[in-house]
Amino acid sequence: MIIKNASHEITAVKPNQYPVTGFPEIAFAGRSNVGKSSIINTLVNRKSLARVGSTPGKTRQINFFSVNENFYLVDLPGYGFASVSKEMKASWSNIIETYLYSRKENFLKMVVLLVDIRHSPSKDDIIMYQWLKGFGLNTLIIANKADKISRGQINPRINDIRKVLQLDGAEKVIPFSTSNRLGLEKVWAEFDNALNVTGEEQKV
Repeated sequence: MIIKNASHEITAVKPNQYPVTGFPEIAFAGRSNVGKSSIINTLVNRKSLARVGSTPGKTRQINFFSVNENFYLVDLPGYGFASVSKEMKASWSNIIETYLYSRKENFLKMVVLLVDIRHSPSKDDIIMYQWLKGFGLNTLIIANKADKISRGQINPRINDIRKVLQLDGAEKVIPFSTSNRLGLEKVWAEFDNALNVTGEEQKV
């Protein structure tokens, strides 16, 4: 996809604060330190569109980023950061669940679940994946930080992720790196399919 422009449009915590443009959305979910903001910046080729937090686990809001003025990339609050209170964790859960429930029918075209390729998916990752499938959502797994391991380790790590999450053969796991842009074209191809983008719009 050709990225003509990208901008932060809205920060929200409640449904009445969500965009009302009717544009389709692709949401990003994952642990607090998995690199959601960095991936969004890499995908749209902007260095600081999505702010990379210095303190993982402090984002309690949903950020909507307008791309090409016709769809949104949506950064959901991170989960699984150990030092935050149970009350804050419950707040994140409610914010995420409310978003998924309210947008899944008409706006949400895909949810990207980010995991760290260096480690087996955590209990929180497994719960989130099962949650997304329970909602019947189109889900793509991105295994981030692939530059932190050797190329020979990538396939074994992908196989481990598939096994732990109990993925079937049709579900994709794409290794990704914000440093060397590994996986960038494959991710955009999945987004193009989810957004029904064809022809000239697909060219980079």
